Amino acid sequence: MNITAKLYLAAGKEHSLKRFHPWVFSGAIRKMEGEPVEGDVVEVYSKQREFLGMGHYAPGSIAVRIFSFEQVEPNYDFWKSKVQKAYDYRLQVGLIGNTHTDVYRLLYAEGDGVPGLIVDVYKDTAVLQAHSLGMHNARHQVAKALQEVYGGALKAIYDKSAESLPQKAAAEAKNGYLFGESSAGTVVTENENQFFVDWESGQKTGFFIDQRENRELLAKYVKDKSVLNTFCYTGGFSVYSLNAGAKEVHSVDSSKKAIELTERNAALSQAPDRHEAFAIDTFEFLRGKEDRYDVIILDPPAFAKSQNVRHNALMGYKRLNAEAMRKIKPGGILFTFSCSQVVDKYLFNNTVMAAAIEAGRNIKIMHHLSQPADHPISIFHPEGEYLKGLVLFVE
Repeated sequence: MNITAKLYLAAGKEHSLKRFHPWVFSGAIRKMEGEPVEGDVVEVYSKQREFLGMGHYAPGSIAVRIFSFEQVEPNYDFWKSKVQKAYDYRLQVGLIGNTHTDVYRLLYAEGDGVPGLIVDVYKDTAVLQAHSLGMHNARHQVAKALQEVYGGALKAIYDKSAESLPQKAAAEAKNGYLFGESSAGTVVTENENQFFVDWESGQKTGFFIDQRENRELLAKYVKDKSVLNTFCYTGGFSVYSLNAGAKEVHSVDSSKKAIELTERNAALSQAPDRHEAFAIDTFEFLRGKEDRYDVIILDPPAFAKSQNVRHNALMGYKRLNAEAMRKIKPGGILFTFSCSQVVDKYLFNNTVMAAAIEAGRNIKIMHHLSQPADHPISIFHPEGEYLKGLVLFVE
């Protein structure tokens, strides 16, 4: 892989890279030697020509995503070392070889030193999703490394990048198997709960793996309770609730396809007869539901994907939480989340506090929630902490 250009930063713009933050913003670049195109590997230097890092170039606000702070040859051996380190880490945290859970994230972008790439493992199938053209260009090397590191344990590797790549690159990309073949989906196990995952047609890579530990926590609070799971997607929280002994579980999502997936997963649970699903808007469903539920889960999609719509997103979170607080039974428990990266946990907490003031309910914080260990947050890249949540006791 050839280095196509050298980028030199303006004076003082090198400090973040010296602190190992992996993003180079376009406004920090003083000049270029060469004419890189999207996806090219470039080297980044200070104004004084001190080497700072190398990464993939892209037009836009974030011009370079650094994958190495050392001068390396980004060849097969390089990418294999990234995969091996990620594998060893998941082994250390108890996810590989776990007889109770066979679904986890193996590669998480900046958290694993591969900005623009995620790889999720569903039993014996790995699903790769590139968010940058540079990482998409390296997909075959990554797929080969996955096969070698897993030593034959993987039967298939599926590339699902057409939905996640930047617009121009996505138009030319096609989803498909990089290795092996598999039926379009399988039943996986997460903390002994079973789910059908369809990586070919489902959202993201097919399942929201990042809520695994939060679903397990929910199970401790739902026995003999009436539970409402909003924005349920494939019904993760619903299945955990059914298996943990909830007396009644209602799942709500505006997508009919999501409701079909939820019903399919509820059928795999120990008590499908205690479940009912509704394809309807959450706010519409909540009308007239005062004092109806003991536990409510709010897990909406990202309300804000950029800074310029953050204010509207905060208003959305405030309205949603205030409405749930008004409706929940006294003594009820509210699990509330945001997966908007531009809304940090402090801003989210303040927004939920504003909702509590508006709802006029006394609230106690029981737990602060985040993403699990297979979605690691680099200490040098706090932006990697996108999932935040609160468990609230509503008096």
